[in-house]
Amino acid sequence: MENKSTFTTFILDGYAIMDQQKHLYFVVFLFLYALIFLLNLLLIAVIYCERTLHEPMYIFVCNLSFNSIYGSTSLIPHLLFNLTTQLHKISLANCLIQIFCLHTFNIVELTILAFMGYDRYTAICHPLYYHNMMSQRKLQIFIVFTWVYPFTTFLLYESLTIHLTFCGAVISKTHCVNFELVKLSCKDITINNIVGLSTMSIFMFPQILMILFSYAQILRVCIYSEESKIRAIQTCTPHLLGVLNYFVGIFFEIIQSRFNISYLPYEFRTFMSLYFMICPPLFNPIIYGISGQAIRGHIWRIFFRRKVTVLIH
Repeated sequence: MENKSTFTTFILDGYAIMDQQKHLYFVVFLFLYALIFLLNLLLIAVIYCERTLHEPMYIFVCNLSFNSIYGSTSLIPHLLFNLTTQLHKISLANCLIQIFCLHTFNIVELTILAFMGYDRYTAICHPLYYHNMMSQRKLQIFIVFTWVYPFTTFLLYESLTIHLTFCGAVISKTHCVNFELVKLSCKDITINNIVGLSTMSIFMFPQILMILFSYAQILRVCIYSEESKIRAIQTCTPHLLGVLNYFVGIFFEIIQSRFNISYLPYEFRTFMSLYFMICPPLFNPIIYGISGQAIRGHIWRIFFRRKVTVLIH
């Protein structure tokens, strides 16, 4: 029987570049987390309280904000804790929990963006049938699917990682990522690689195809109608910005996990590994909520009305 050390605690090597200025990074990440939490909570509260915003697009935005809080909470408090310690360690159990949270956050994010693309497609290409194509019943099914599908399917996939033993202890990131943990396994990981690539396509390709189909149809309609073109620009620009913001981060994360990009500066790689977990949750409430006239108007009325009431009393 082969005698190998099995590690159950891992060192997160991504903090090496932060140690010299960890107090500054602590303040920056704390500020970002507070901003993410407050902006998304404000958006959720406004959509929940205002009945006029209980439409499919805003319901999706509300779920996007809830997912942003979930994702950033899975990462940033852990970053803050590690910035206060000398040894940046994480147990196997906590690493697996973080992997589950961060990966499901990304799948939920992409799934919501896909349904939002479909919503824009129905609103622009089939305005007369919009309420039938995006009925309350269908909206409920979409929302349930958005949350149940990622949480159940990824748990099945992660069970492959749970059964591994690990002969390495250094993860070259500030947080746990499934493939980075799998690479430390004592066993042959060929099956894990094949299953990982297969599940990645299952988790991503249907949503990407839905987004591409939706905007191909919108583009087709806009070519022949000037009115549809103006409407598309007004309603689709926030969604396109959100999709672009998401894919910039997730594309780099996939490339960094699967290929050797050591020729890029270490600082840049560390920043981009955090991009997809911080920037979408930070910018989504601004892109979809505060920049939109409908929600911005409600936020203004809430605070302005409160101010007037305080002055009167």
